[in-house]
Amino acid sequence: MPKVTIDGHTIEVPDGTTILQAARMIGGDVTPPAMCYYSKLKTSGGYCRTCIVKVTKGSEKDPRPMPKPVASCRTTVMDGMEVQNKTAPDLIDARNGVVEFLLINHPLDCPICDQAGECHLQDLSYENGLSKSRYEFKRREFEKIDIGDKIKLHMTRCILCYRCVKVAEQVCDTRVHGVMNRGDVAEISTYIEKAIDNDFSGNMIDVCPVGALTDRTFRFKSRVWFTKPMDAHRDCSKCCGKAVLYMSGNEVLRVSARKDMWGEVEDAAEGKPGWICNECRFEKKEVKDWTIEGPRAIDRHSVIAQNKYLDKKNLKIDVSNQKQIQEKAHN
Repeated sequence: MPKVTIDGHTIEVPDGTTILQAARMIGGDVTPPAMCYYSKLKTSGGYCRTCIVKVTKGSEKDPRPMPKPVASCRTTVMDGMEVQNKTAPDLIDARNGVVEFLLINHPLDCPICDQAGECHLQDLSYENGLSKSRYEFKRREFEKIDIGDKIKLHMTRCILCYRCVKVAEQVCDTRVHGVMNRGDVAEISTYIEKAIDNDFSGNMIDVCPVGALTDRTFRFKSRVWFTKPMDAHRDCSKCCGKAVLYMSGNEVLRVSARKDMWGEVEDAAEGKPGWICNECRFEKKEVKDWTIEGPRAIDRHSVIAQNKYLDKKNLKIDVSNQKQIQEKAHN
């Protein structure tokens, strides 16, 4: 098994492990950011370049450094490899440049975006972005469209990470959308408007790292940090039935798949990703439809965690009242 050192932390990993995967095994600031890579989706990664790292030593056999930053999600670890992520100032400058390019066409509409508070691009721009843009030309603009009866597409916000396309290819029954055109006019779209109606198409919302794909049933209802995320499950013949309910009082505002600390869907069982079907996501919006397990564990660094650690009393009240709520609903 090869050994790799990332920012002074050495770890032994299985053959075929990428630098990004090894960094995630170590955890903390050692881990590069990633906007397009998604471990549950095959062939993802290599598009956004935010996960670039500096390889100062290729391997024990060939200790020469790699001549330029490499995408950690696509570069396989070799025994004796030494990598810099946070400890190389020139690499940070390069990543800052990548982020600046990502933000060239991205509108600054966080105050009205449903993704605000759980947007990976927000975090990335805060850590690696500039206080103002140097771009002087007109930004790309697209009309908002519905690509399904439950999904709204804001192409202006899209960074072309291809995650939604991978979901359509690998999770849904059929793919009816993709990237049209090339270069600076490339866009995610469908040939027929509102054509997306696959049972698992809602997972495109979960994998989108920005606010390009949003849930029409949740639009403008609440800021996500004002909700109380609750783990819940139900018997479903289509999917694993394990989800997170974003609640306001005893009202279910939104349902999403369970995500790990990297923003990726958790494994449901036996290494199978816990994708959820559209029925669970969009149609089951009442407490009586679910068995609530308890408050969702939220990382303290997340804005969604605001007041969650101080509001445990209220969270417990919601759980304890579940039986009474269900009885009233059935009556």
